[in-house]
Amino acid sequence: MADRYSVFRELHRTGCFVIPNPWDAGSARMLERLGFPALASTSAGFAWSCARADHDVSVDEVFAHLRTLVAEVSVPVNADFEDGFAADPVDVETHVALAVDTGVAGLSIEDSTGDPLDPLYEVGLAADRVRAARAAIDRSGRDVILTGRSEGFIAGRPDLDATIHRLLVYASAGADCLYAPGLRTKEEVAAVVRAVAPIPVNVLAGSFATVAELADLGVRRVSVGGALARAAWKGFLDAAQEIATDGTFTRLAQGVPGKTLNEAFEAPEGE
Repeated sequence: MADRYSVFRELHRTGCFVIPNPWDAGSARMLERLGFPALASTSAGFAWSCARADHDVSVDEVFAHLRTLVAEVSVPVNADFEDGFAADPVDVETHVALAVDTGVAGLSIEDSTGDPLDPLYEVGLAADRVRAARAAIDRSGRDVILTGRSEGFIAGRPDLDATIHRLLVYASAGADCLYAPGLRTKEEVAAVVRAVAPIPVNVLAGSFATVAELADLGVRRVSVGGALARAAWKGFLDAAQEIATDGTFTRLAQGVPGKTLNEAFEAPEGE
């Protein structure tokens, strides 16, 4: 595990890397086989695999999920730890300590309340929650990277200046990496990177920029959130809908061959 912490820390020092988001053991194993140097959980993708909506999974279920991902792969795993599954900083600290015990090399705490009328925690309380997560990590003695997330752009408060202010506050509270999901232009990304430098910035992938373009803007980390899970559900639903509606099976031919999947998941000799 010490190697995973140091590898993950080093990935944030220079360059730009993609950290895709598996939703179960199989997708995690496959992404590792494709050569990605680290993985991140997705709250939405995991919830959908449990037949739940995003944010409707309990913290205990998330702990079990994180342990599964960490055990399945040899690369670092970052936890999408939502809002710490609590409003009060004391409870956030307790939950983060338990999340660290799952073996994750990083985790994020976001400032979204889930209340559409008041979607973001007051900035002082949000900072206290990041500070509490930092305290739990430091007390563990593990070199876990803490990401501070400001959710305004996906929570109905797309104010760039306010978002940057919050990110800077979270950095001062102990965040090692900063993330504002929902940025949709290169100009917005560049503004965030400039404002918070030299703190590493994570960007949620979108059609507005390639990995190379984000790297040129100074982005350190690119994640995809629930997009890979949605892509998988798209293939499944298209094929199932064809069967249910037309009684035909043409889309099944587009599936990955079973032989390919069996070879991918076959245990190495000696295990």
